[in-house]
Amino acid sequence: MNNTIDINCDVGEGVGNESELFPLISSCNISCGAHAGSIDTIKKCLDLSKSYNVKVGAHPSYPDRKNFGRVSLQISKADLIASIRFQMEVFNNAREQAGVDLHHIKPHGALYNDIAKNEILAEIFLEAIAAFRNSTFLYVPYNSVIQKLAKKNGFRVLVEAFADRNYNDDLSLVARKEKNALLNNGEEVLAHILYMHKNKKVKTVTGKSLPMYADTFCIHGDTPSALQILTYITEHLSEHNL
Repeated sequence: MNNTIDINCDVGEGVGNESELFPLISSCNISCGAHAGSIDTIKKCLDLSKSYNVKVGAHPSYPDRKNFGRVSLQISKADLIASIRFQMEVFNNAREQAGVDLHHIKPHGALYNDIAKNEILAEIFLEAIAAFRNSTFLYVPYNSVIQKLAKKNGFRVLVEAFADRNYNDDLSLVARKEKNALLNNGEEVLAHILYMHKNKKVKTVTGKSLPMYADTFCIHGDTPSALQILTYITEHLSEHNL
């Protein structure tokens, strides 16, 4: 993908559509096995990243395959740090064997949302990935607790927005249980991306236009219409000189 906007995708989560998605994205977030996937899916995604020159990110989560990492866990600091470091070790070993650079780390699901607003959890997460402070970007939500804390502690951050999700007025994502949580077709998603990119604002579900910018835009790989969305975006972004 040669567009100037960075489109990232969560992959290696058991859907099996990566061969179709990778030609259409510029960076990826590969599940580290705690919420989905396995060492085999990690290796497959790493191979695809090499084939399509896609920037590689690790996608650690709460250790919760039962809920796909989308439920907040009550877990001790020691256990959470141990889990994240184990996930990163497994991923990093595979990545080094594949000869692929690590571009970024993006936490998954409930962990991503929790550290966006909980300073204690954000500090724990940063402690867990401290070894990557000087070498790797961290994908974070706009104006979040984790963004501020990471920058304060010397991490390099890239701000992420969700191209296929609607936002509330507090810039949180509309809960997946709500019928308007997801944007399901390429036209909607492209309009969402263009509005955020050009205006440095986001249109919320109530119609408000609020400040927000993004360095990278996410399409969830497990969304049923992910391929259709990415195909449409790839075909039409160039019409907007992007």
